Amino acid sequence: MTALAAAPSLFSLAAPILLLIASNVFMTFAWYGHLKFPGAALWVVVLVSWGIAFFEYWLAVPANRIGYGAYSAAELKTVQEVISLTVFALFAIFYLGEKFTLNHLLGFAFIAVGAFFIFKGPIR
Repeated sequence: MTALAAAPSLFSLAAPILLLIASNVFMTFAWYGHLKFPGAALWVVVLVSWGIAFFEYWLAVPANRIGYGAYSAAELKTVQEVISLTVFALFAIFYLGEKFTLNHLLGFAFIAVGAFFIFKGPIR
């Protein structure tokens, strides 16, 4: 952002994050929700997942449109990935009943370090 550019508004900073959280909830259910229904026909779960993902796009695309400028494309993608992993971890624990292990924690910590460097700016 140049020195003459206006500072990002609270809306352009917060709305993308809130929209990305909501979109990731939809996408996580679209991609993984059917795992609780192993007996359902594959064509049915694909169509249901596709229908759920349609609504995810109605949240993700505006999130990126609103956020671009307040955040760089790399920052938006990084925010999306961190949100995606967080939503997925909660989904796996509370919906699928999976255990969260130290390996998961360490893996997510390394991803968080990567996110730090994206937002840190150029290393000089």
